[in-house]
Amino acid sequence: MGVADAGGGQVKSAVRTVELLEYFAARPGMHSLGDVQQAVGYPKSSLYMLLRTLTELGWVETDGTGTRYGIGVRALLVGTSYIDGDEVVAAARPTLDRLADDTTETIHLARLDGVNIVYLATRQSQHYLRPFTRVGRRLPAHATALGKALLATYPDEAVRKLLPESLAPLTEHTVTDREQLIEELHGVRERGYALDREESTLGLRCLGVAIPYRTPARDAISCSVPVARLTPGHEQGIREALLDARDRLTLATRHL
Repeated sequence: MGVADAGGGQVKSAVRTVELLEYFAARPGMHSLGDVQQAVGYPKSSLYMLLRTLTELGWVETDGTGTRYGIGVRALLVGTSYIDGDEVVAAARPTLDRLADDTTETIHLARLDGVNIVYLATRQSQHYLRPFTRVGRRLPAHATALGKALLATYPDEAVRKLLPESLAPLTEHTVTDREQLIEELHGVRERGYALDREESTLGLRCLGVAIPYRTPARDAISCSVPVARLTPGHEQGIREALLDARDRLTLATRHL
């Protein structure tokens, strides 16, 4: 028996486990067995056994009836451990703190994960009117300043391979044509920062810069501001503070 044959069953089980956890992670709340089965396509009997095992281990939770399922607390513990042990997150803390003080706005550190960005750290705005964010949230890279700053560090052909021709809109302002996005990325490279003009959230604008401690870049920082508060002078100050923070964070991560 070959290696693939010997380990085939175990690998299939592992893949199904990860896919199931990612399903719950992307869909907050509780879901019926039928809904989960329809989404993932596993045989209902094997899906039920897998859910029961994950529930016993704390990776999945059930409601009071025991018939609806959602992500469990173990997933939070693993996610927290990832962030706590990440060298970039640790190196970025002083820079994020200073950037939040300098701009008085919400600051993010995020990482490119396939076609999405994942938020690794946030500093909340000092203002009452502020965007809602949370660590671990995922958004399409093409609709965010963070994602566009990171995509701009890739050659055009690499972006074409990564993204489909038609991009899903999050708001009426989202760029949905890949070639139009690539054209915008040319401007990002020239000026050194990316813009999100209410493309991920209505009423919110963002500026983002990639951290070039590796090429292509993996991580970026951004500043999010409600449109009502973004005057030309405030935007210029944020832009200057972001570029300064990028330079300081590049030095802080040069050994990684």
